[in-house]
Amino acid sequence: MWEFIRDNTKVRLICFLAVLILVLVGVVYRVSARREPINLPVSLKMFPLQIGNWTGSDLPIPATTKEYMENNFADDYFSRRYVNSSDKNWADVYVVYCSTRPGGMLGHRPGVCYPANGWQHESTEKSQFVTKAGWRIDCLVQRFRQPENGIGDVVVLSFYVLNGRMTAKESDFSGLFSRKFNVTRDQSKYVAQVQISSVLESSVRRAAEEMTDVVFDFLPDENGKVKAASEISVEKQKR
Repeated sequence: MWEFIRDNTKVRLICFLAVLILVLVGVVYRVSARREPINLPVSLKMFPLQIGNWTGSDLPIPATTKEYMENNFADDYFSRRYVNSSDKNWADVYVVYCSTRPGGMLGHRPGVCYPANGWQHESTEKSQFVTKAGWRIDCLVQRFRQPENGIGDVVVLSFYVLNGRMTAKESDFSGLFSRKFNVTRDQSKYVAQVQISSVLESSVRRAAEEMTDVVFDFLPDENGKVKAASEISVEKQKR
């Protein structure tokens, strides 16, 4: 009987130690692999303030939100309001690049974040738009309402860029591979999210059509090249 008890105790101890080791390995992995941002050759914060008739100004991000983004998934980002000089309509443009752990972008989408901040989800539809360069982009167009603050409805157009390819589906990067940390620190392995919002769908679509090509210039293409970096290098040589 005592031998049985000793054997049972050994088994429990071994199981406990195995679980403890797994937990410690997980903690060490997260601490060592995380939060040293992978930098783009040209920061998204260098995104032009003037694009055609659109003039932009930075939108403030609450300190707690900014801290959460930077600690959990955002390697680079910008958030701006652009006003069109021809009709005075506006559109808010938000772009975030996630490469340290691409799967960290999971769940951070309009359909989750807007309701979490008090907006009522009205509708979601799959759509497309064509950029000035001729790219046909699949996207989601969602409508939210928050009547108590006087804003009323807001329209949000969103899509992702996954390793240089466009997609509107979060499922394209929800697999185990995307959830892992980018231990090789390859900047071309990433997920970027683009959100364009306004009270008018026409403003959202117009901004998407006229600005998306420039967004692509700041993100690695399928070959890992960043067009904006090459253009800035050429410009410096001219000087």
